[in-house]
Amino acid sequence: MTAKEMSFEEALKKLEEVSQKLKSEDISLEEAIACYEEGIRYHRQCRDILDKADRKIETLAKREV
Repeated sequence: MTAKEMSFEEALKKLEEVSQKLKSEDISLEEAIACYEEGIRYHRQCRDILDKADRKIETLAKREV
């Protein structure tokens, strides 16, 4: 499943998992950097989904007026 196919909930769960890995004391610098990059991708995915939902809500709200 690519990031674009993930639901908000799936991307958020992955972001939380990455966050937990980064909090671990048993992580190398290289692993931490890779996790950070992965986390950024999931964060962007969540933000994109929320932005799309916000635009849809605004469009629907304008139709009701």
